[in-house]
This record gives sequence, structure tokens and C-alpha cells, in this order.
Amino acid sequence: MTERPDLSYEPQSISRTLDENVRVIKEWEQSALHGRSRSERLSEWITSKAGRGPVLFAHLIWFGSWSALNFDLVPGVRAFDPFPFPLLTTMVSLEAIFLALFVLSSQNRLATQADKRAHLDLQINLLAEREMTAVLQLLQDIAAHLDVKHAGGSPGIDELSKETDVQELASKLDDEIPTNG
Repeated sequence: MTERPDLSYEPQSISRTLDENVRVIKEWEQSALHGRSRSERLSEWITSKAGRGPVLFAHLIWFGSWSALNFDLVPGVRAFDPFPFPLLTTMVSLEAIFLALFVLSSQNRLATQADKRAHLDLQINLLAEREMTAVLQLLQDIAAHLDVKHAGGSPGIDELSKETDVQELASKLDDEIPTNG
């Protein structure tokens, strides 16, 4: 009687594999963070700070003080930007323009990073598909060699054991899924 190979998984080997995967992903993410330009770092710093409570509070104080000073609510201080506050409007408009540019810069970098992740994911999926096709072909060869008949003959397995034509699949997706544009 031939001895069957042990196909059980050792929790330690799975844990080591997971640890290795986490380490590689962490290094990849850190490399992307360290690879940012100064302007990207500045944009992300400003964007991260602008969306927090202290900045909101500072704006409330700024606008409230500006309004109080220019509505002549502070004795001894003459209004320097009377209602409708053209100087304040200009300053706030410039702040909004620059903040929008910083946000767009951060979003562009994040979109580029997401595209890289999607490409990596696609490469891994295509590799896994090829590996599974090879496994199915090998199983079919082993079954044929051992003269093993599978129940009811499965045309699905025959179809799955063929290599996937990625170009054909992409063309079908392009035909079936409308794009915005």
C-alpha cells in the first residue's frame, strides 16, 4: 500500500507566510511613502491638517473676530474691511483655491498608488489563473493515466482547463460594460 502525502497545513507555516506577506506589503507601502516628492508631502500634510477640528475652530475664531472688528463691535478699532468684506472674501477665495489644489495633488498620488495596487492585483490574479489551469490539466492527465472516470463528464472542467485568452476577455468587457465618455 502506498503512503499518502500529508496534505494538512501546519499553522506555523501559514503564520510565517502571513507574516512574510504583511512584511512585504508594509515595505512596499513604506517605499511608496518615502518616494513622495516634497510637494506631495506638503500637500498631504496640509490636507491632513485642514480636515481636523482645530482648523475649523481657528476659522471660526478668525471669521468671528474679522466680523466683530469690521462691524465696529470692538471699541477703539476702526473697520478696515467693511461689509461685505471684500478683503476677507479675497483671502478666503485664495485659501480655497490653494486648499483645493493641495487636495487634488494628494488625490492624484493616491489614485496612482491605487492603480499600482490594481495592476499588482491583476498580475497576481492572472498568475493564479494560469496556475489553476495547469493544475486542472495535470489532474486531467493523472485521471486519464489512472483511468479514472469523473461522474457525468463535466464540460465545465474541460472549459476551465483551457488557457484564458485575456485579450478576448478584455474585448468582451469593453463591449458589454459601457464607459463614461
